Amino acid sequence: MALWRFLRGWPEEAMKAHLADLERRKVNFDAPFEEMIPENGWTVDGSEAPIGIEMTGPPVADGVFERAKQGLMNYDFSDPRIVVGHYDPAEPFVGRDMLLEIKVLGFRFLNGVRVHSVREETLEDRTFFGFRYDTLEGHIERGAEWFLLAKEHRTGEVTFKIEAHWQLGDFPTWWMKLGFMIIGDPMRILWRHLAPKRLRRLAHQPVRKPVAAPGELAHRGDITPQRTEPTET
Repeated sequence: MALWRFLRGWPEEAMKAHLADLERRKVNFDAPFEEMIPENGWTVDGSEAPIGIEMTGPPVADGVFERAKQGLMNYDFSDPRIVVGHYDPAEPFVGRDMLLEIKVLGFRFLNGVRVHSVREETLEDRTFFGFRYDTLEGHIERGAEWFLLAKEHRTGEVTFKIEAHWQLGDFPTWWMKLGFMIIGDPMRILWRHLAPKRLRRLAHQPVRKPVAAPGELAHRGDITPQRTEPTET
């Protein structure tokens, strides 16, 4: 079951222990991604929005696309009033475990996810970068979610797409599950509404600070979006 608290979070050492515990956990679903469709009982939803425009052609150094890419990898785009991402920035990106601290009406739920794969591809007319994470045992949801940037070479436009395939997962109590069924969708919609706005701001600013203090976990993002330094890929 997901760990939870009311009106308070977890100290650094406890968070490190909970993150280390994710290594032994498996994903909490066994359906192939292509079969995670409404006809099989899965909810499929998401959002898509423009991030900005840069010079035409493939992504330029330190341009909108590259800055947004780093904002994705560091999880800087998440609004911490709803979801905070906790992870070890020294770990390679693919396969990285992360604790998502989901906040709902004063309750905080710690949920494990793992970066499953990355799409990094340049075609004749477009460039893509994105990643998928999968939910781990004990998560209050089960499924996979893609976060994908795309640049149209002809126009220079950069867009950000979120696509989630999910079901309800494991809740500590029945009444928490009931509450999440009532308020979960509005919170999810709000988070996805704010994410591209935050990523847009990140794509138009320089690096502001390190992703974490040396030897400490990263706790992303910030109330006011701030770009952080690159991490391992």
